[in-house]
Amino acid sequence: MARISLQGVSVRFPIYGAGASSLKKTLAASVTGGRIGKETGVTVVQALSDITLELKSGDRLGLLGHNGAGKSTLLRTLAGIYEPSSGILTRDGSIASLIDPSLGIEPDATGYENITLRGLVMGLSKKQIAALTPEIAEFSGLGDYLDMPVRTYSTGMGMRLAFSISTSVQADILLMDEWLSVGDADFTKKAEQRMRDVVSRSGILVLASHSPELIAKECNKVIHLEHGSIIQGS
Repeated sequence: MARISLQGVSVRFPIYGAGASSLKKTLAASVTGGRIGKETGVTVVQALSDITLELKSGDRLGLLGHNGAGKSTLLRTLAGIYEPSSGILTRDGSIASLIDPSLGIEPDATGYENITLRGLVMGLSKKQIAALTPEIAEFSGLGDYLDMPVRTYSTGMGMRLAFSISTSVQADILLMDEWLSVGDADFTKKAEQRMRDVVSRSGILVLASHSPELIAKECNKVIHLEHGSIIQGS
């Protein structure tokens, strides 16, 4: 059964070679980003501060907050990309991360080669990738273009390939940074249905968005982040 538990989780990034005063000036105009401080003489950005939450199967958690509030950092921490600096993070169940669908896409490699590369980034074995490849190819609708380098694709074709690969694996925990959409008009309808199917089959969804309307529609729990801290939850 899917489960996520965070107990007092904080994430800090040391910034070497930059003084706190200059970094503060850089961030002052936007009033975004984590809190800045000093630890043993090193400038540190406090990206997440003392995050505590519990999620179980059936939970759909929405993350709201301005740019730099900590939404993407929290998603990446849940995905295992960032390790907590302190606190305890427990995850039960397989994880699918749709934070950056284009991660692992190599422009000079063919579409088929990119299916393998992206699959490896997603943690799949070569045997699993081989089994999924025919379905990914069919869903993408790219046909013979899959034998060509991705650098020859239009932007829409590249997005179709990345989307088809990223949504090919079902997982207990689904992490999303904004709702995935594909700009190709001929592809949009089936992509939306595919996205709905992936979400409905996941045990837990964590969705970061700037849209309160989308969060209200898709989620049964919401937290608001500011400077890496939870300022409101429901």
